[in-house]
Amino acid sequence: MREPWVVGVSGASGTPYAAAVIRGLLDAGEAVDLVVSRAARLTIMDETGRPFRDGHWERDLTDWLGRDLSGADVRHWAAGDLAAGPSSGSYPVRGMAVVPASTAACAGIAIGLSKDLLQRAAEVNLKERRRVVVVPRETPVTRSHLEHLIALHDAGAVVLPASPGFYGAGAAASGAQLVDFVAGKVLDALGVGHDLFRRWSGDLGAGHRSR
Repeated sequence: MREPWVVGVSGASGTPYAAAVIRGLLDAGEAVDLVVSRAARLTIMDETGRPFRDGHWERDLTDWLGRDLSGADVRHWAAGDLAAGPSSGSYPVRGMAVVPASTAACAGIAIGLSKDLLQRAAEVNLKERRRVVVVPRETPVTRSHLEHLIALHDAGAVVLPASPGFYGAGAAASGAQLVDFVAGKVLDALGVGHDLFRRWSGDLGAGHRSR
Protein backbone atom coordinates (compact mmCIF):
# COMPACT_ATOMS: atom_id res chain seq x y z
CA MET A 1 0.00 0.00 0.00
CA ARG A 2 1.27 3.44 -0.92
CA GLU A 3 2.02 5.58 2.17
CA PRO A 4 3.42 8.94 1.13
CA TRP A 5 4.73 11.84 3.13
CA VAL A 6 2.61 14.95 2.66
CA VAL A 7 4.68 18.08 2.04
CA GLY A 8 2.77 21.33 2.49
CA VAL A 9 4.36 24.52 1.17
CA SER A 10 2.86 27.71 2.60
CA GLY A 11 3.43 31.32 1.61
CA ALA A 12 6.34 32.16 3.92
CA SER A 13 9.69 33.01 2.40
CA GLY A 14 11.94 29.96 2.32
CA THR A 15 10.72 27.82 -0.57
CA PRO A 16 14.27 26.48 -1.13
CA TYR A 17 13.80 24.58 2.14
CA ALA A 18 10.70 22.91 0.71
CA ALA A 19 12.52 21.97 -2.50
CA ALA A 20 15.40 20.46 -0.51
CA VAL A 21 13.03 18.42 1.66
CA ILE A 22 11.18 17.09 -1.39
CA ARG A 23 14.46 16.15 -3.09
CA GLY A 24 15.63 14.44 0.10
CA LEU A 25 12.45 12.39 0.37
CA LEU A 26 12.65 11.33 -3.26
CA ASP A 27 16.35 10.47 -2.90
CA ALA A 28 15.37 8.20 0.00
CA GLY A 29 12.85 6.42 -2.23
CA GLU A 30 9.86 7.88 -0.40
CA ALA A 31 6.52 8.74 -1.97
CA VAL A 32 5.43 12.38 -1.74
CA ASP A 33 2.01 14.03 -1.82
CA LEU A 34 2.49 17.75 -2.48
CA VAL A 35 0.21 20.62 -1.48
CA VAL A 36 1.26 24.14 -2.49
CA SER A 37 -0.85 26.95 -1.09
CA ARG A 38 -1.99 29.85 -3.25
CA ALA A 39 0.30 32.23 -1.38
CA ALA A 40 3.22 29.82 -1.82
CA ARG A 41 2.85 29.99 -5.59
CA LEU A 42 3.55 33.72 -5.42
CA THR A 43 6.54 33.11 -3.15
CA ILE A 44 7.97 30.44 -5.47
CA MET A 45 7.68 32.86 -8.37
CA ASP A 46 9.29 35.64 -6.34
CA GLU A 47 12.18 33.49 -5.03
CA THR A 48 12.87 31.38 -8.13
CA GLY A 49 11.27 33.18 -11.06
CA ARG A 50 9.34 29.99 -11.84
CA PRO A 51 5.57 29.47 -11.81
CA PHE A 52 3.77 26.65 -10.06
CA ARG A 53 0.43 25.84 -11.69
CA ASP A 54 -2.06 23.09 -10.92
CA GLY A 55 -2.54 22.29 -14.59
CA HIS A 56 1.20 22.06 -15.28
CA TRP A 57 2.45 20.93 -11.90
CA GLU A 58 4.69 18.10 -13.18
CA ARG A 59 6.59 20.39 -15.53
CA ASP A 60 6.74 23.20 -12.98
CA LEU A 61 7.89 20.87 -10.20
CA THR A 62 10.60 19.47 -12.46
CA ASP A 63 11.85 23.00 -13.13
CA TRP A 64 11.63 23.99 -9.45
CA LEU A 65 13.53 20.95 -8.17
CA GLY A 66 15.98 20.99 -11.06
CA ARG A 67 15.70 17.26 -11.70
CA ASP A 68 13.96 14.69 -13.86
CA LEU A 69 11.00 13.21 -12.00
CA SER A 70 10.65 10.15 -14.21
CA GLY A 71 10.05 7.20 -11.91
CA ALA A 72 9.49 9.43 -8.85
CA ASP A 73 6.38 8.72 -6.81
CA VAL A 74 4.89 12.21 -6.54
CA ARG A 75 1.25 13.22 -6.44
CA HIS A 76 0.00 16.79 -6.42
CA TRP A 77 -3.20 17.98 -4.78
CA ALA A 78 -4.65 21.43 -5.38
CA ALA A 79 -4.75 23.55 -2.23
CA GLY A 80 -8.42 24.33 -2.75
CA ASP A 81 -9.44 20.68 -3.06
CA LEU A 82 -10.85 19.89 0.37
CA ALA A 83 -12.14 16.56 -0.95
CA ALA A 84 -8.57 15.42 -1.73
CA GLY A 85 -7.09 12.27 -0.22
CA PRO A 86 -5.00 13.97 2.50
CA SER A 87 -8.12 15.68 3.87
CA SER A 88 -9.26 12.39 5.39
CA GLY A 89 -7.76 10.38 8.22
CA SER A 90 -8.56 7.17 6.32
CA TYR A 91 -6.19 8.17 3.52
CA PRO A 92 -2.92 6.37 4.31
CA VAL A 93 0.09 8.63 4.76
CA ARG A 94 3.18 8.42 6.97
CA GLY A 95 3.04 12.00 8.17
CA MET A 96 3.52 15.57 7.03
CA ALA A 97 6.01 18.41 6.84
CA VAL A 98 4.86 22.02 6.51
CA VAL A 99 7.88 23.79 5.08
CA PRO A 100 8.11 26.72 5.19
CA ALA A 101 5.26 27.41 7.61
CA SER A 102 3.88 30.94 7.55
CA THR A 103 2.40 32.52 10.66
CA ALA A 104 -1.02 32.24 9.03
CA ALA A 105 -0.54 28.52 8.35
CA CYS A 106 0.67 27.91 11.91
CA ALA A 107 -2.33 29.77 13.31
CA GLY A 108 -4.78 27.96 11.05
CA ILE A 109 -3.39 24.53 11.93
CA ALA A 110 -3.20 25.32 15.65
CA ILE A 111 -6.86 26.35 15.89
CA GLY A 112 -8.20 23.80 13.40
CA LEU A 113 -9.31 26.40 10.85
CA SER A 114 -8.88 24.10 7.81
CA LYS A 115 -8.86 27.12 5.51
CA ASP A 116 -7.32 25.05 2.71
CA LEU A 117 -6.03 21.54 2.07
CA LEU A 118 -2.65 22.30 3.64
CA GLN A 119 -4.19 23.26 6.96
CA ARG A 120 -6.73 20.44 6.83
CA ALA A 121 -4.10 17.80 6.04
CA ALA A 122 -1.90 18.98 8.91
CA GLU A 123 -4.84 18.89 11.32
CA VAL A 124 -5.74 15.38 10.12
CA ASN A 125 -2.20 14.11 10.66
CA LEU A 126 -2.14 15.59 14.15
CA LYS A 127 -5.43 13.98 15.12
CA GLU A 128 -4.24 10.65 13.72
CA ARG A 129 -1.06 10.97 15.83
CA ARG A 130 1.25 10.81 12.82
CA ARG A 131 4.54 12.66 12.56
CA VAL A 132 4.04 16.33 11.76
CA VAL A 133 6.95 18.75 11.37
CA VAL A 134 6.24 22.46 11.16
CA VAL A 135 9.05 24.74 9.94
CA PRO A 136 8.39 28.39 10.83
CA ARG A 137 10.79 30.86 9.29
CA GLU A 138 9.51 34.36 10.01
CA THR A 139 11.35 36.48 12.56
CA PRO A 140 10.92 38.23 14.93
CA VAL A 141 7.81 36.59 16.31
CA THR A 142 4.83 37.97 18.16
CA ARG A 143 3.30 36.56 21.31
CA SER A 144 0.35 35.19 19.33
CA HIS A 145 2.68 33.31 16.98
CA LEU A 146 4.57 31.84 19.94
CA GLU A 147 1.27 30.74 21.46
CA HIS A 148 0.29 29.02 18.21
CA LEU A 149 3.65 27.25 18.10
CA ILE A 150 3.17 26.07 21.68
CA ALA A 151 -0.30 24.80 20.74
CA LEU A 152 1.21 22.88 17.82
CA HIS A 153 3.87 21.41 20.10
CA ASP A 154 1.23 20.37 22.63
CA ALA A 155 -0.80 18.75 19.83
CA GLY A 156 2.19 16.56 18.96
CA ALA A 157 3.90 18.46 16.17
CA VAL A 158 7.65 19.00 16.01
CA VAL A 159 8.27 22.74 15.75
CA LEU A 160 11.52 23.04 13.80
CA PRO A 161 12.46 26.66 13.01
CA ALA A 162 14.46 27.25 9.84
CA SER A 163 17.65 27.97 11.78
CA PRO A 164 20.68 26.67 9.86
CA GLY A 165 23.87 25.70 11.66
CA PHE A 166 27.17 27.08 10.41
CA TYR A 167 29.58 24.78 12.25
CA GLY A 168 29.56 21.90 9.77
CA ALA A 169 30.79 23.91 6.80
CA GLY A 170 32.37 26.80 8.70
CA ALA A 171 32.49 30.40 7.59
CA ALA A 172 32.63 29.34 3.95
CA ALA A 173 29.20 27.67 4.13
CA SER A 174 27.24 28.17 0.92
CA GLY A 175 23.58 29.03 0.78
CA ALA A 176 22.83 25.54 -0.52
CA GLN A 177 24.64 23.96 2.45
CA LEU A 178 22.64 26.03 4.91
CA VAL A 179 19.39 25.08 3.18
CA ASP A 180 20.41 21.41 3.21
CA PHE A 181 21.16 21.61 6.94
CA VAL A 182 17.59 22.65 7.71
CA ALA A 183 16.17 20.12 5.24
CA GLY A 184 18.27 17.41 6.86
CA LYS A 185 16.92 18.30 10.30
CA VAL A 186 13.38 18.03 8.90
CA LEU A 187 14.16 14.58 7.48
CA ASP A 188 15.66 13.56 10.83
CA ALA A 189 12.43 14.57 12.55
CA LEU A 190 10.48 12.51 10.03
CA GLY A 191 12.78 9.53 10.54
CA VAL A 192 13.99 9.51 6.93
CA GLY A 193 17.65 8.79 6.18
CA HIS A 194 19.77 11.30 4.26
CA ASP A 195 23.30 12.57 3.74
CA LEU A 196 22.54 16.29 3.56
CA PHE A 197 25.02 17.24 6.28
CA ARG A 198 27.91 15.68 8.17
CA ARG A 199 27.14 14.61 11.71
CA TRP A 200 29.04 15.00 14.93
CA SER A 201 31.44 12.08 15.31
CA GLY A 202 33.08 12.92 18.66
CA ASP A 203 36.27 14.10 16.96
CA LEU A 204 36.82 17.62 18.24
CA GLY A 205 39.38 18.27 15.56
CA ALA A 206 36.96 17.53 12.76
CA GLY A 207 34.60 20.34 13.66
CA HIS A 208 31.59 18.42 12.40
CA ARG A 209 28.62 18.37 14.67
CA SER A 210 24.87 18.59 14.48
CA ARG A 211 22.63 19.71 17.29
